[in-house]
Amino acid sequence: QVQLVESGGGLVQAGGSLTLSCSASGIIFSIQAMRWYRQAPGKQRELVAAITSGGSTTYEDSVKGRFTISRDNAKKMVYLQMNSLEPEDTAVYYCNANIRRWSGDGMYDFWGQGTQVTVSS
Repeated sequence: QVQLVESGGGLVQAGGSLTLSCSASGIIFSIQAMRWYRQAPGKQRELVAAITSGGSTTYEDSVKGRFTISRDNAKKMVYLQMNSLEPEDTAVYYCNANIRRWSGDGMYDFWGQGTQVTVSS
């Protein structure tokens, strides 16, 4: 089985910083895109940032210039460095990855359990 486990969430004051980490483990042949999503209470889950296996990145407009996504392919990890946090960033943050479990397998989406980020004003 494949597991994605997030860590690094918590409570921070507005203007502060947090770094989220997500570790992939289990039967993994290759990992393609890795992403961070978030879901605030009463809102739909939204894509925050994505990074390809080659390192190309994309960001949701409201986090551009404040958040940085990165990955360590050898460690099968993805990170989200979040600076200048705002109360509007409060949400549960989820890690997502497109994973091929063995040679010849299809590409499947896997999700972590989420980590809470709360930004106080």
